[in-house]
Amino acid sequence: MTLRELVDDTIAHATGRAHRADETRAGSGGPRGNARLTAWIGLGLLIAFAAELVTLLDVRGLLRWHIILGVVLIPPAILKTASTGWRILRYYTGNGAYRRAGPPPVLFRVLGPLVVVTTLGVLGSGLLLVLLGPEASRQPRATLFGNTIDLAMVHKGAFVLWGAATGLHVLGRLVPAWQATLGAVTRSDLVPGRWLRAVILAMTALVAIGATAVTVSLVDTSGWDRPHLGDRPRPGAHSNR
Repeated sequence: MTLRELVDDTIAHATGRAHRADETRAGSGGPRGNARLTAWIGLGLLIAFAAELVTLLDVRGLLRWHIILGVVLIPPAILKTASTGWRILRYYTGNGAYRRAGPPPVLFRVLGPLVVVTTLGVLGSGLLLVLLGPEASRQPRATLFGNTIDLAMVHKGAFVLWGAATGLHVLGRLVPAWQATLGAVTRSDLVPGRWLRAVILAMTALVAIGATAVTVSLVDTSGWDRPHLGDRPRPGAHSNR
């Protein structure tokens, strides 16, 4: 396949003009049911991540919300990884329905692992920041090109990589996800296993709420309000004497 064909194939899937031949099976719904579950999780994650990005406008002022949304994102991110991983496993172990459905376009296959790794990286480093606290998180962990690296910097770096990978992923998957979820609802396009998928999504939401409640009750965010030694003074700021 030429580069032009790769690009055309990717654009066709991203705009919803082309689809994988997902079969519908009894019980869980087969490949089509898996695609529905993954799409619903993806839309939920998109909304939650958008809310998390809003907290970046004032991280210190909205720190508690930043932590709450960060913890909320972890269970659905793990579920989406598991749902995608299940499809990959079934494909490469020779399951007929998944083999006939085929893999996603090549460019999505390259981008997918980057999205997974960076998502788990930004959420995992953020959780470590919360658990370790501000002082431990600002301790130098390594040196790169003469600059000391702490966990807070790792979290910021993971966020930048995640933003680039996920931005491209959203562009390529938003329309297909809409067609498989809200678009399917308007068409009354029912796929077996919808109650199972609803239970899985509900349980994931309950786990996210429970984990958030525990984290917020145990974590003191006041220490993060203090600037650390690496912070640069803002222009126009004056010290009190």
